[in-house]
Amino acid sequence: MPDRAHPVATGKTAKSGQTAKTGRPAKDRGGDAPARAVNSSGRAKTRASGAPVRAGGAATSDSARVDVRKTYKLFIGGAFPRSESGRSYPAAGPDGAVLAHVAMASRKDARDAVVAARKAVAGWAGAAAYNRGQVLYRVAELLQGRAAQFTAESVANEGVSRTEAELAVAEAIDRWVWYAGWPDKVAQVTGAANPVAGPYFNFSVPEPTGVVAVLAPAAPGLLGLVSVLAPVIATGNTAVVVASEYVPLPAITLAEVLATSDVPPGVVNILTGRTAELAPVLAAHMDVNAIDLTGAATADRAGLARMAAGNVKRVFTSDDDWAAPPGPERMLAFLEIKTVWHPIGI
Repeated sequence: MPDRAHPVATGKTAKSGQTAKTGRPAKDRGGDAPARAVNSSGRAKTRASGAPVRAGGAATSDSARVDVRKTYKLFIGGAFPRSESGRSYPAAGPDGAVLAHVAMASRKDARDAVVAARKAVAGWAGAAAYNRGQVLYRVAELLQGRAAQFTAESVANEGVSRTEAELAVAEAIDRWVWYAGWPDKVAQVTGAANPVAGPYFNFSVPEPTGVVAVLAPAAPGLLGLVSVLAPVIATGNTAVVVASEYVPLPAITLAEVLATSDVPPGVVNILTGRTAELAPVLAAHMDVNAIDLTGAATADRAGLARMAAGNVKRVFTSDDDWAAPPGPERMLAFLEIKTVWHPIGI
């Protein structure tokens, strides 16, 4: 005896072997046919596997979902442009597995970053020191919120253990907090009221140098990057950072943190790509006031220093022990001391 057909929305009964709507014979599909994607009663769509389907045909099953892949771009002027050259390169872990394709900045991108940094100098240097400290502390809060992401990227990109990565990320956040406390104190440490012969007040007042190019070290990724960037902007300078060529992921994620913080656009600009290609452009650039060569190869530092002499840039180089407690040396390297004379009684 044939099976009875199930009732349909109209209340009528379809004959065995016929479709519910037309009464025509159903086509042989090689087995039990699934229900239609959407029927007249608006029931959920299904696939042959019985899994529910989203509008547009994408299955909700985790195994069938396509991940949203991140596009790794530059960070210039508070925005995330693609490289002007259209180039990219693979960032890989120690095992050679490709983690991402990262934008490869060109000479034009470096010049654009300098322009953005120069536009931001007046506002950032002119902000109250206390306000700059509050802005930097907000960055530390956001870094704390992304600690797990930084840890995972450190494990994948640097090949360290999870325990080592967690420790390095925690130290990086603590170090950013440490520098965030300095903006309204550095003037008391470096400034002075000088005794002079004559009826004058004589003051030494620290001022930011201006636009600073920073070549970030390769390891430890986030801790090294924070150690060279935070002292530059804490003292009122703006920065053009060349991220480590081989460990770029912490710099890219830090750019995302900065974009959602209160740091004004242009104060920090981050370039990914070949350090050997970008460093000479920044060293010779006439609108860059200082350069930190920490991330440059030892053999290249002398040549970069000669290029920097073109506009009498400040050149700073130090192979720090990143695990050691920080000191004020990096902040003082990018400050200029202005001497002010003022007649007494006027």
